[in-house]
Amino acid sequence: MTPSAHERAFGLAYDALRARWPGPTGERDVDTPYGPTRVHVHGPVDGPPLVLLPGGSATGLVWFANAPALGARYRVHAVDLLGDAGRTERRGRPLKGADDLTAWLDALLDGLGLTRAHLCGHSYGAWLAARYALHAPERVDRLALVDPTRVFAGFRPGYLLRALPVLIRPTEARARAFLAWETAGTRPDESWQHLYALASTAPGRKLVAGGRPRVADLRAPLLVLLAERSRTHRAAEVADRVRRTLPEAEVALLPGATHHSLPLTAPERLDERLLAFLG
Repeated sequence: MTPSAHERAFGLAYDALRARWPGPTGERDVDTPYGPTRVHVHGPVDGPPLVLLPGGSATGLVWFANAPALGARYRVHAVDLLGDAGRTERRGRPLKGADDLTAWLDALLDGLGLTRAHLCGHSYGAWLAARYALHAPERVDRLALVDPTRVFAGFRPGYLLRALPVLIRPTEARARAFLAWETAGTRPDESWQHLYALASTAPGRKLVAGGRPRVADLRAPLLVLLAERSRTHRAAEVADRVRRTLPEAEVALLPGATHHSLPLTAPERLDERLLAFLG
């Protein structure tokens, strides 16, 4: 079948961002009952495994600026999420709800040969990471949540109002305008912004949602990194809630960062916090 104009543009933008990853980075398409999952793999073969889950529309490639530092010590597995834009395909078992996502991650870790791993997620990926840590605590060594959404707090109404046009009738222009509003003053990488706008308008994209996880039941050592200027929620209030609910968790604010500019805003600060926590 001849690819559409959108598919061609997305493929070019995807490959351009893939070229930003350090060498050697490999690609794996891991079979799961829900379809093959694309994973970008970097770092020493014998390094402790670190699985990275991106936010919606970000693709696993968004971690390109973090890969050099993280991959110096860990075997990094950056995942294109099931149901989102990217090169993870949805075929086979239908994707219906949050339980399917945790079953998919079970199959993915099995396919990667990982009995246990460190798990780090941003935004929607953080919500999924928290749910998975509750679903399979024996498989998660340490859990890092980067500006998590719908984990410790819901979305601010103003953020939802801004996001609504992109959700109801997505266009590249609307996606770029929304991104510019939320990331004002941070200037995320332009090639990633282009990919994000195309991903937001990808045909057949299906991000499934579910309730907020029972975070009080989390048992893995936990790091919560919050964007100081996030418009998705009030970072200081979320930090207080984490400390009250999970007093042993490590909580930090990333100065100057907004929600969607992560993990690209000053990646060295994020890497430093994450490596200290995992180390």
